[in-house]
Amino acid sequence: MIVDLYIPCYVDQYQPEIARNTLKLLQKVGCGVNYNIEQTCCGQPAFEDGFRDACKEVGEKLIREFQDERYIVCPGPGCVKTIRNYYPALFHNSAMHNEYKLVQKNFFELSDFLVSVMNASDIGAVYKAKAVVHDSCTLPGDQAKESAQLTLLRKVKDLEIVEPLDAWPGCGMGGGLDRKNEALTVGMAEEFFKSISTSGADTIITNDPLCLMHLQGVINKKNLSLKVIHVAEVLASGWE
Repeated sequence: MIVDLYIPCYVDQYQPEIARNTLKLLQKVGCGVNYNIEQTCCGQPAFEDGFRDACKEVGEKLIREFQDERYIVCPGPGCVKTIRNYYPALFHNSAMHNEYKLVQKNFFELSDFLVSVMNASDIGAVYKAKAVVHDSCTLPGDQAKESAQLTLLRKVKDLEIVEPLDAWPGCGMGGGLDRKNEALTVGMAEEFFKSISTSGADTIITNDPLCLMHLQGVINKKNLSLKVIHVAEVLASGWE
């Protein structure tokens, strides 16, 4: 199977290791990977900040670039949410209705693609840590169903997954809150870390690069000993 790889603009600029590990994982499960070097942005920040015309402009470009009937795999849930949940407000019953529906149908978050499409469970990864798993709130799923990344992480050798004893708040990054209310978003991250402290975890694993950037920034600012890492790096460890 050949898939298209979509790398969020912030990953391209600031977290290239996530892109490299995503490529490794897709190849590991038997996918050929096509990468369109003309890709740029899905428009998520513009949409969330009220600039829908700007989001539509970059959205039209994205839609035109992915019309090959292939699965499109992305390591950033925010981009998946934009295309699945925001694009209908821009493109439904428009001149690009059929084209946007094709992209919407084929666009998958990395761990969801590995589990739901490739039927992967044990990648063969080895990663030693005591970790809590943070699922991005941008893609809420069936609360009675285990998340795809947790399904994959349970099979990672030497990884101990723990649950915090306290209530599990959001990290504070979602919906562009970091751009609108810095004090609130930092405060939510601090509450997030307090809940994690009850678990004895030394690592946070997340499927969202934006959550990762936000949490890492607060960790650095507060000189905390926690480590935060993207799920792709964990799954790409230990089998090469």
